[in-house]
Amino acid sequence: MTNEWSLIGLFELGGPFMWPLLVFSVATLALIIERVIYLFWHNMNVNQLKNHVMSLVRENRINEARADLGVMDRRNTSASILLAVLNNTRGGETRMEKAAEAEAMERIRRCENGFNYLTALASLSPLTGFLGTVSGMIGAFRSIANADEVNAQLVANGIYEALITTVFGLCIAIVALVAYNLLIQRVDTFAADVTKAVSDLVSLITTPEDEESR
Repeated sequence: MTNEWSLIGLFELGGPFMWPLLVFSVATLALIIERVIYLFWHNMNVNQLKNHVMSLVRENRINEARADLGVMDRRNTSASILLAVLNNTRGGETRMEKAAEAEAMERIRRCENGFNYLTALASLSPLTGFLGTVSGMIGAFRSIANADEVNAQLVANGIYEALITTVFGLCIAIVALVAYNLLIQRVDTFAADVTKAVSDLVSLITTPEDEESR
């Protein structure tokens, strides 16, 4: 009984459909870990960097701001977006906004890389589990049909073994969906912060000093 309730025991009882579910579970965990590391490694704190850049711009130290952003570009996700604004100051407000928008879309695309696989795994896992259950139920009913004597234990054991794949599939889907929603919320928050930071920076650059001081 103890062996049946161990992971190995349940895996063996689940049948051949447990193998694709094992692959799905490993892929899900690998994707989650990779995305978490990526998002934490690339600093997504926009407001602190925005305040630093805007203070330099107010002091007409735009070249120094460009240099600082260039150094931070590798690890700070918002640095390249603000740098796109400063590199296009001569093109006017529209040029700055378009350059920032293009860079922001690229950075957000990189942040969301792999998210579509998480949603696919969240859909495929329960479906595969359900397919394993249906296949197991067919085998269980075949055993019942061929049995000389049918009792409740025989029926219960067949159904119990068949439902294992559904349980595993649902567990994988739950983990994938929870991770996806937490990660996409982080990216959405970053996108909103970046939009406001670009708007504030462009407004600061295009607004004359005497008008800003009023």
